[in-house]
Amino acid sequence: MQRAIIILNYKTPQLVIDCLQSLVVEVDPVSHRVIVVDNASNDGSVEEIQGAIANNNWSTWAEVLPSDVNGGFSAGNNIGMKAVEAEAYLLLNSDTIVRPGAIATLLETMQAHPDAGLISPRLEWPDATPQISCFRYQSPVSEFIGSADTGFLTSLLNAFHVPLPVAEHPCEPEWTSFACVLIRKDVIDQVGLMDEGYFMYYDDIDYCRQARNAGWKIRHNPAARVVHLRGGSGSVKADMASRKRPRPYLYASRSRYFAKYYGPFGLLIANSMWLLGRSISFCRELLGKEASPHICEHMAQDIWMNWLNPLKPALIPGKGNQ
Repeated sequence: MQRAIIILNYKTPQLVIDCLQSLVVEVDPVSHRVIVVDNASNDGSVEEIQGAIANNNWSTWAEVLPSDVNGGFSAGNNIGMKAVEAEAYLLLNSDTIVRPGAIATLLETMQAHPDAGLISPRLEWPDATPQISCFRYQSPVSEFIGSADTGFLTSLLNAFHVPLPVAEHPCEPEWTSFACVLIRKDVIDQVGLMDEGYFMYYDDIDYCRQARNAGWKIRHNPAARVVHLRGGSGSVKADMASRKRPRPYLYASRSRYFAKYYGPFGLLIANSMWLLGRSISFCRELLGKEASPHICEHMAQDIWMNWLNPLKPALIPGKGNQ
């Protein structure tokens, strides 16, 4: 098997079916295998997706692999990658639609750049409006920038600002969104599978850091295009957009990331920098410079999630941490 595509499902069967439909002309049954990992949806997803595969005669290249537990994004993708031997693995969100030629372009990029361990496409909305999907590492300084939320400080410290502008040409970001990413098997052989200590979020930046630390480059090719509908399996992004309090696993993952790459003291510094930035934005709100807070509810306390034990296993929804 030369290439494997892993689609992770959690209670989004119709999105998965739409994603599979977009793959029909993109995959070759001889050299591709699509594994849909169901993360213990327990809502009929498995049967619905299996039915679509059978009814559309996709069984020569697609199958459903149910998981007994919902271990999160990293754990689910790891199940899929362990299920099939391939020279490259394309991780694909359920809420994606692959544009014609995207997979071939990603594979061509991998072949043309042997030092590229991970390759990502341009992510876009259905109307072709591009989404930001390439980034700099999150750091204590970027925590200050984000919580302060002032144009002057963002410009002054732009070298630490996390999101990168949408690229019109191939580039090499520090990390890229895992809504769609091609991972060379050699990377997995060298650094291992994804860290299952993250339930969701920060898992993509973590894996990109591991790969880059091992000498691999992250390659982004906007010539490959994939529609990303966003928020298919969780409410975190919608909650953050509306400033509601997101699920605890977001902050648990944040603590794990900072402790893993900056140490326990680095996590303390990151939190302190966030609070310093927040004091600036809070003063702007008091002075009427901002109409409303730009942070989520209870964020000042939630950033301390797991800070005394930041590397403990992931918080799993349904296990007392909803």
